Amino acid sequence: MKNKATELLKELTEAHSVPGYEDEVRAIFADELENIGGTLGTDHQGSIYFERGLGEGSNPRVMIAGHMDEVGFRIQHIRPDGYLKFVPVGGWWPHTLLAQRVEILTKSGEKILGVISSTPPHFLSKERRNSVMAIGDLFIDIGASSSQEVIESFGISLGDPVAPATEFTPMQKENYYMAKAFDNRVGMACAIQAAQILVREEGHPNTLISAGTVQEEVGLRGAQSLANKVQPDVAIVLEGPPADDTPGFAPSESQGCLGGGVQIRLHDPSAIMNPRLADLAIETAQREGIPHQVTVRSSGGTDAGSFSNANHGVPCVVLGVPSRYIHSHNAIIDIQDYLCMVKLTVALVKRLNQEKVNELIEYL
Repeated sequence: MKNKATELLKELTEAHSVPGYEDEVRAIFADELENIGGTLGTDHQGSIYFERGLGEGSNPRVMIAGHMDEVGFRIQHIRPDGYLKFVPVGGWWPHTLLAQRVEILTKSGEKILGVISSTPPHFLSKERRNSVMAIGDLFIDIGASSSQEVIESFGISLGDPVAPATEFTPMQKENYYMAKAFDNRVGMACAIQAAQILVREEGHPNTLISAGTVQEEVGLRGAQSLANKVQPDVAIVLEGPPADDTPGFAPSESQGCLGGGVQIRLHDPSAIMNPRLADLAIETAQREGIPHQVTVRSSGGTDAGSFSNANHGVPCVVLGVPSRYIHSHNAIIDIQDYLCMVKLTVALVKRLNQEKVNELIEYL
């Protein structure tokens, strides 16, 4: 499974899919699942789902879902001298942006390489050199010399989406990989691989819905319309959360350590996970011998924030692969943590029959 995982993660992380323009990741999802014995569909915002039912009367609708989008940018202004101003789409720390390569996706489908630049430090005051540059002070250099050349020769328009240009790369340490967009291509890869395993090899006592949402990075938007479309009874949200095992964190308090296994999130500002489902996830990981780490977060959020409030309320739990330096051009994961997430997702779905789902939602 590791070889398949690395191939899939390479394809997914190198895809260009910022919020509102998730087409490349959606195409990969469809290509991987269209011929394994289920149905594919989308909602009107572009979220995609694969559904495979038992065909034996009533059974719970269990959804496993990642989000397809990554943090990126859009072209805001084309300067007369050919430089491009841009706005962020999703959360960026400007300190990580200078001198980084990006790709601008034009309406024709061509990708134009550029670099994020600013006024050289030689021309800055000492005070400005020692401060973080605001995104409004940065620009993209594509080598053009005029706005006419940008528009007519390069085919770039206002609003074109921009993504980091980074290759998926194995590191010297075995099982460590560097790429952009592990948030949340690890979730999308798991949604694909877990569905393939459950359909082809394992089976499941429910209607399985594997999904990819749009626009998570700008307010958990796609999860709202997708939940209305597919009406899940339970949602397992698959994520690429930030690791907390680097300098600046107390090692004794780490809940997202590379190599520590799949992360099981109980709480963040966007959602309080269903306690019964969270307990079931932890108990399943223990029973199956799957390395895992439990987390309670005071910041951040996931699609569970929208799923949990959808319809009559959907029990949610978040499983994650800790990733160092998310929302930057170069993040790092331990692929063993990813494989643990796939194993736990499969094992948890297999336990969610009608009786178990009823236990999650019956309060009287």
